[in-house]
Amino acid sequence: MRNLLTTQGLSREEAIAILDVAEDMASVSEREVKKLPTLRGKTVINLFFEDSTRTRISFEAAAKRLSADVINFAAKGSSVSKGENLKDTAQTLAAMGADAVVVRHWASGAPKTLADSGWIDAGIVNAGDGTHEHPTQALLDAFTIRRRLHGTAARGKGLDGVTVTIVGDIVHSRVARSNVWLLTTLGAHVTLVAPATLLPVNLSGWPVEVSYDLDHAIAQGPDVIMMLRVQAERMAAAFFPNAREYSRQWGLNDERMCALPASSIVMHPGPMNRGLEISAAAADSPQSTVLEQVANGVSVRMSVLYHLLSGAVER
Repeated sequence: MRNLLTTQGLSREEAIAILDVAEDMASVSEREVKKLPTLRGKTVINLFFEDSTRTRISFEAAAKRLSADVINFAAKGSSVSKGENLKDTAQTLAAMGADAVVVRHWASGAPKTLADSGWIDAGIVNAGDGTHEHPTQALLDAFTIRRRLHGTAARGKGLDGVTVTIVGDIVHSRVARSNVWLLTTLGAHVTLVAPATLLPVNLSGWPVEVSYDLDHAIAQGPDVIMMLRVQAERMAAAFFPNAREYSRQWGLNDERMCALPASSIVMHPGPMNRGLEISAAAADSPQSTVLEQVANGVSVRMSVLYHLLSGAVER
């Protein structure tokens, strides 16, 4: 089956190919008629077991710009809320003739289960599963960094030598995991910064450096600093004393923003908790790529759907 479940298995060549096609898709978004006939006759189903605004709309826009038919399936108000399991849902989608299923699920590994089960003969795209991975977010982050650094000359390039500091709730973040694997594959050097309680217990297999001091990390002058959302909904215990203490120690406030090099890129996957992990001034500064990430997400997801449904990449 043709799937995108993780960034860990992507080769450098495959990742760059996806980013390069996204450059072509971005040019489509600048045209008066923002549509291509590439996936006409294909059906893409957005299967979301978790609430999402940005990701679902982004995938929907991407599929429609490629002329695919789109069906949005939300677990709330569906048969899932009545007890229907993943297998029955998948087989229902198969009966609808799905060519690709974009899955967001609260359980880590659910998209892989769907891909490996044989319940449905369709490409599976992981749109975020539990605290595991979110591969298209990492791809759009890499695309955004590459464009900021290389502009129109970005095509064909990786992120060799780029220093990226990822800050915050690492232990619950699927975005952090996907970014670690993808960015290092593309040649970047990644540092994780967080309190010990918000780091995974075992990082021995991760190709990263770890720091507990945000001010020290900022003093190193990173090319990119990525602030992660504090995922309070996943926290069943006190991972830090209170929001005020977290913001003081680990938030990108105005003072830390001023300490960053003028060339540093400030990123956030969204949605943002302004005043907690990032200040309003930092989020709205010229160095911030928050809105660019949203726009680039459509182009990258167009590229992913193109690769999966045109047979250009099989994984």
